[in-house]
Amino acid sequence: MLQEKAGEIAGKIWQALNENGEMASKDLKKVTKVKSEKELFLGLGWLLREDKVQTVEAEKDILVSLK
Repeated sequence: MLQEKAGEIAGKIWQALNENGEMASKDLKKVTKVKSEKELFLGLGWLLREDKVQTVEAEKDILVSLK
């Protein structure tokens, strides 16, 4: 069940990045309407493992973009 949820969240994240370009994780959380940072990072982990996104640490956030 957790794999399904991770896959769904990863799809939402990918779609948001595809439509908006690079986004900060806090903005990505709002756009995808995930409930918590834990869920956001679950989806991001999925996409990172599949080498679909890249991340850069900003001052107090993480910037995420598609590869």
